[in-house]
Amino acid sequence: MRTVKKNFLAAGVFAGVLLTGCIAVFMAKTPPQGVKKTTRYDAIAGYLQDGDVICRLGDRLWSLYFKETSPLDKRFSHLGIVHITPGAITVINAEGLALQGKDLVNEVALDDFLSTARSIGIYRLKNHGGELLSRSAAEYKGRSFDWSFDLENDDKLYCTELLYAALKNTAPEIQLETVFIKELGRKIVPLEACSNSEYFKEVVYFNP
Repeated sequence: MRTVKKNFLAAGVFAGVLLTGCIAVFMAKTPPQGVKKTTRYDAIAGYLQDGDVICRLGDRLWSLYFKETSPLDKRFSHLGIVHITPGAITVINAEGLALQGKDLVNEVALDDFLSTARSIGIYRLKNHGGELLSRSAAEYKGRSFDWSFDLENDDKLYCTELLYAALKNTAPEIQLETVFIKELGRKIVPLEACSNSEYFKEVVYFNP
């Protein structure tokens, strides 16, 4: 019970900091209007392979806050893992959109993933088959979003924690970068975990 209260409090503190950060960003610089779907399906589909990591900078205020959790590469606010089957390209990702019924790890069409993207980066493991990564990520579909941001277990997952968990099953020798967030009192995996990693190569970056 004490652990539950602690996690709830941590999530509340983080939500408060997130809101404060969003307000500060909004006051400092309002994002440009009409930027939705700036990165289209046809522009990037040909670059993708099964198991690629696709990163995006969203067009929401909280996206501008989440990108700041990365110490160096602040280009992205969310990521997912590409899954390619005959006739379809989808993205497995952990979303915290409770009001839209997407407070979980789900699989969405590539078009849906791109619909709020202001920029996109595609990253590929250098020495491992991507199909193993997408297969591992698919095993977590349906798990709740991790509002406590706890890397100690994978019962619940946030976006970069999904990548962390999938890699742990397929390539445990790969150690993703973590950063300490004082408001949570714990380490999280930042968005630059693959874009600034020696284990991944950048396939392409779109910043229209």
